[in-house]
Amino acid sequence: MARKQLQTLTEPMYYILLSLLTPAHGYGVMKTILELTDGRVNVGPGTLYALLSRFEKEDIVKKTTVVDNKKFYALTDKGYKILKDEHNRLKKLVYHGDILLGE
Repeated sequence: MARKQLQTLTEPMYYILLSLLTPAHGYGVMKTILELTDGRVNVGPGTLYALLSRFEKEDIVKKTTVVDNKKFYALTDKGYKILKDEHNRLKKLVYHGDILLGE
């Protein structure tokens, strides 16, 4: 069952938005995610473009330009807020884990 609203992001969603802090095209997004995660998270083109399409419909990302037939995407203000909220949620998660694990 698909989610209607984003409450928490999946890991690929998080990394897609994180990689769009600077406008990028699809291949650039995939490459950035691989670099950030040392190859652990591999977002394929099907997943990437399905999520970009969804994010665009929900005003989370927007197409900025087309260069050499490559569409560039960037975060909207709403997208930045969603990314920031998720980042803060993850920081709390780690903080609580550190406390309980005694680290």
